[in-house]
Amino acid sequence: MRKLFLALSITLLLTSLSVAPLYTPNTASAQDENPPYAKWSRLAMEETKSEYPDADIIDYLHVGSHTSEDETTQKFKLWLKEETKEYGVLIDITFHNETEEVIQISFEETAE
Repeated sequence: MRKLFLALSITLLLTSLSVAPLYTPNTASAQDENPPYAKWSRLAMEETKSEYPDADIIDYLHVGSHTSEDETTQKFKLWLKEETKEYGVLIDITFHNETEEVIQISFEETAE
C-alpha cells in the first residue's frame, strides 16, 4: 500500500511539473512592455476624469489611430457610470508626430 501511495505521489508530481509553463525572461519582458499608445491612454483617462468628474470609468478600449504626415489621432472609448446612468465617451487625441504636442482633445458621448 505504501509503495502504491509513493508511486502515485511521484506520478502526480512529475505530471504537474510537465504541464507547468516554463518561465523564460524573453517572454516575460515582452508581456511587460507597454503598447505604443499607453501614454495617450493615460491622458485620455485623465482628461475624461476632468471632463466628467462625477462619473467613474468602468471600462476602456483603444479603438485605433489615424496617422497623417504631420499628426496622429489616437481614438479611445471609455464607458462611464454616474449614479444610475451608464454611457460611452469617444475620445480623440490629436498630436504632432515630431513633438507629441497635443493639438486637440475631443469628447463625444454615445449610448452604446
